[in-house]
Amino acid sequence: MNGPIVSGRRGGAPAETEYYCKAAIGPGRASRARMAPMFDMSLFGRLKFRHPRPTQPPFGPGRHYIGVSEERDYLLYVPESLDPTQPVKLLVLFHGAGGFPDKIMKHFTAHADREGFAILAGHSALVTWDIVIGGSGPDIERLDKALAIVADRLPLDPAHFAFGGFSDGCSYSLFVGVTNGDLCSHVIAMSGGFLSVFVQHGAPRIFLSHGYEDEQLPYERAGRAKAAKLIEAGYDVHFVPFHGLHTLTPEIAQQAVDFFLDRLPPLSPEELKTRLAPAPGAPAAASGDAPEAAS
Repeated sequence: MNGPIVSGRRGGAPAETEYYCKAAIGPGRASRARMAPMFDMSLFGRLKFRHPRPTQPPFGPGRHYIGVSEERDYLLYVPESLDPTQPVKLLVLFHGAGGFPDKIMKHFTAHADREGFAILAGHSALVTWDIVIGGSGPDIERLDKALAIVADRLPLDPAHFAFGGFSDGCSYSLFVGVTNGDLCSHVIAMSGGFLSVFVQHGAPRIFLSHGYEDEQLPYERAGRAKAAKLIEAGYDVHFVPFHGLHTLTPEIAQQAVDFFLDRLPPLSPEELKTRLAPAPGAPAAASGDAPEAAS
């Protein structure tokens, strides 16, 4: 069980926590209380989706808008190399603020063609993802619907089922992935700003990348601190700091795909310690100090 992460800070609800209140069984029977769910857990980012067996014919090769909504629909990419009779590896991607499905999908379609996995690229209901604006809501509902549509037509592989994203989409992939780590196998978080999690389930492996020279989301608080917080909480984190600005480079996309396909060996404790060092040229932290968590 992983240690607690609540909105990027220590404390709060431990892993596998649900929230309940006491509810009286009947009039005058308050002393005979039972435990009843207090909240709709989707408000905390929990998905209702589970891995079902398909009941409909598979999607054919190509690009498919899948019908989540008339506008701002989800986009599915099925490469020619995908075999729908075998478990299908699925990479679910979330765009950055003001983005759209193609903007992030284009970095990964050539990899999907070569490796034979499917990509589902989301579209936020508003200009960015709900958790960035201020709470879980419509985007979790839309994601649930999109996953149900895809899983009804493709036999998804739970061992290669990833949530990934860039910038605001990175923050959203961490939120969804850590909250629903019993459903996904990997989280691919690239150059995000914050870590906001209210409940934790499962133990997905996490790929986390951030540029030392990121001009929008400073490396120390948004990259290094976030990696340290996730490692402290017990997650298997593959941290990739790199020299670069706020961008998704071909090299990072390649490493992310290798991670998704379990081709990157785990980092040794010595290598992880090296990668968690302050950015080159940054003042060293005082002895024993941990980087401050990004909130």
